[in-house]
Amino acid sequence: MTEPEKSLKRTLVGKVVSDKRAKTVTVLIERRVKHELYGKIVGKSSKYHAHDEKGEYKLGDLIEITESRPISKTKNWVATRLVQKASAI
Repeated sequence: MTEPEKSLKRTLVGKVVSDKRAKTVTVLIERRVKHELYGKIVGKSSKYHAHDEKGEYKLGDLIEITESRPISKTKNWVATRLVQKASAI
């Protein structure tokens, strides 16, 4: 038996903060890192544009994105799966 090969592409999980663009969602990735000098745990965040072909992900959804080839000037990620649906307000 052979083990399934592990993908070399990075995957991240984050929250959709904008779904206004056609076939694109903006995903906010938040992480907690230790400050190099002071040792305090600080929150860092990054926004990525991810390709959403069917437009299925909406504002507030928690989704997984995977690294891909450049799709446009700012889009290098593809939305792969829904982790958690946005809660109703």
